[in-house]
Amino acid sequence: MSWWARTRGVLRERGRARSRRRADFARCRADRRNGVDAAVDHPGPPPTGFSLLPWLLMGLGSFSNLLQGETPDPWIGGLGLLAFNSLYVYVTFRSFDRDRRRAPSTRVALVLMGLLTTALGLGYGGSWLMFFPLLGLATGATLRGPWLGRVGLLLTVYAGAVSAVRDGWSDAANIAYATFLSSMVTAAILGLSEAVRELRAAREELARRAVEKERLRFSRDLHDLLGHTLSVIVVKSEAARRLAPRDMDAALGQIGDIESVGRQALTEIREAVTGYREGSLATELARARSALLAASVEPEVRRSGTPLTPAAEALLGWVVREAVTNVVRHSDATRCEISVEGAVEQARLTVTDNGTGGAAPRAAEGIGGTGLTGLTERLAAAGGSLRAGPSPRGGFTVFAELPVEPAGTAVVGAATAPREG
Repeated sequence: MSWWARTRGVLRERGRARSRRRADFARCRADRRNGVDAAVDHPGPPPTGFSLLPWLLMGLGSFSNLLQGETPDPWIGGLGLLAFNSLYVYVTFRSFDRDRRRAPSTRVALVLMGLLTTALGLGYGGSWLMFFPLLGLATGATLRGPWLGRVGLLLTVYAGAVSAVRDGWSDAANIAYATFLSSMVTAAILGLSEAVRELRAAREELARRAVEKERLRFSRDLHDLLGHTLSVIVVKSEAARRLAPRDMDAALGQIGDIESVGRQALTEIREAVTGYREGSLATELARARSALLAASVEPEVRRSGTPLTPAAEALLGWVVREAVTNVVRHSDATRCEISVEGAVEQARLTVTDNGTGGAAPRAAEGIGGTGLTGLTERLAAAGGSLRAGPSPRGGFTVFAELPVEPAGTAVVGAATAPREG
C-alpha cells in the first residue's frame, strides 16, 4: 500500500500544479483584457519538465537508424534509447523542484545517464553522440550552483574525448561545443527564471507586510484618537448635565467644548487616515488639563528643559492623551501631575495620579491595556521605553523616555498649559 499511497500523492500534487497553471493563465488573460501588463505583474506559470521534452528530438537520428536497420544489434540500441529517454524525463522533471533536484536519487540517475550515453556513443557513434548535448542539458537543469562550472567543463572535455575516440577529431569539437552550450545556457535560463519568481514572491511579501503595518498604524491611531476624544466628550457631557440646573452659562461652555472637541477629532481622524498627523505636545497638555478639570481632577502640568523635535512631541503627545484618558476613566483620582523634561539626549514624561491605582485595569508586566501596549510599541520603535504601574505612594504612574535631538538651544522655563473651559 505504501507505493500506491506515494503514487496517489504524486498524482494529487500534479493535479494541484495543473490547477495553479490554469489559474495563472486565466489571470494573465484577464489582465490582458483589462490592459494590464501581464508580462511584468504575472510572468506566467512556473516552468516544468515539459519545457525540456522537445529537446529529445535531437535523438531522432539514432531512432531513424534503428528503423532503417543501420544499427547493429538493434535490440540493444532500442533498449538503450528507451532507457536514456526514461532517465532524461525522470531527471528533467525532478530538476524543477529544489528538494527533489538535490536528492541523491536524482544525482544517481544523472550518473546513470552519463554511463549510458558513454556506452551508446562508443558503441554506435554518429548520431548517437548527440546524446551528450542532451546529457549536458539535463546536467545544467539539475546542477544550478557553484559546482556547475567545473562539472560543465569536465563534461565538455569528456564528450569531446569520447567523440574523438569513436569518430575522430572532426566531429569532436562540435559535440563538445554543443554539450557545453546546452549545459550552461540551460542552467542560466532556468536559474534566471527561478530568481525572477523568488524576487516576485519577495515583492509580494513586502507588499503584504506594508499593508499589515499600515493597518496596525491606523488601528493604533484610531484607538488613541477615539478613546481619548469619546472620554472627554463623556466627561464634559456629565459636567454640563450637573451644571445645567444651577449655572446655564457654565453648562453652555462645556457644550461648546464638546463641539470643539468633536470637530477637532474629525480633523485628526482625517489626518490619521492619510498618515500625516503630527501632534503638538502643548496642544495635548492643554486638552489634558481641560479634560481633568471637567472630571473634577486637579491638574498640575510642568514643562522644562530644551524644546523637542516635532516627532518627539508627537510621540509624547500620544502618551499624554492615553495616560490622561485612563486617569479620567479608571483612576477615581482627585489630583494628576504631568511633568515633561527635555534634556540634551532624551526626553522624559511622567503622569502620576493619586487614585486607586487602577489606571490600567489589565496590567501585565508593568504595561496596561491596548492603549498602553500600542504606546509601548510606538516608543520602542523610536528607541524609547514606557513603564506603567501602581505608584509606591499610591495611585498610578506612567513614565516614558524617548531619545531625541534638541530642536534648539533655548531653555523653556517651567510652564503650565493654559486653562480651557
